[in-house]
Amino acid sequence: MADSLDRVRRRKPDCAPQAPLHPAYTGLSLLVAALFCYACAGTIAPLQPPITSGAPPYRHFYLVNHGWHTGVVLRRVDIPAILWPESRDFPTAVYLEVGWGEQDFYRTPEAGSGLALQAVLWPNASVLQVVGFREPPAVTFPESEIVELALSPAGLDGLVRYIHQSYARDGVGRVAALGPGLYGDSRFYPARGKFYLFNNCNVWTAGALQSAGYPVSPALALTAESVMAPARRFGRVMQRRPAER
Repeated sequence: MADSLDRVRRRKPDCAPQAPLHPAYTGLSLLVAALFCYACAGTIAPLQPPITSGAPPYRHFYLVNHGWHTGVVLRRVDIPAILWPESRDFPTAVYLEVGWGEQDFYRTPEAGSGLALQAVLWPNASVLQVVGFREPPAVTFPESEIVELALSPAGLDGLVRYIHQSYARDGVGRVAALGPGLYGDSRFYPARGKFYLFNNCNVWTAGALQSAGYPVSPALALTAESVMAPARRFGRVMQRRPAER
């Protein structure tokens, strides 16, 4: 476990391009940044979360902000047996983190500007990365922001179904892993949907939040901040990123 945690600290699990671009792409990068800022500014106003005020929460899940990339964490014991069969690929895990991203960029530890441009400029195949771990999210991801959110029974069902349906399924059985993930006990799986600038990992995470019953708009969630801002209003900030502490 110590080795896997060291790998987490060294390698941020990014699905969005961060590699420095060639000067010829400066104009494009500024356009992308402007669009990201626009999306962040367009976060919708908070509404009522799916848990009645004053009622004890049924379950909890977590949103994890790694910088450019966001993901969802659930307790494995909360996952219904009839859904998400791939969760059983991690029998010793207490928690599962799920992230969605562009197939080539996400799976390449040291992706360069070529893969970064490919990831955002036109639709490409996508993958899910699932990471199993035993310690609490704040211990496993000490450099990441973590927000805890409550789940009603209907919200839990909606969230798990959303993850289940994100796999590229040919039938009712398990989807075979493409190979090991980037850190710890993790695997990549083929996913549904095409990745591009306006359908990135943060849009996917916002879709998970919406499926859990929270009133967010995935179309406005191009950036990590535009996902985390409503999550902070609805949930409890358990840990902030080091620069924000």
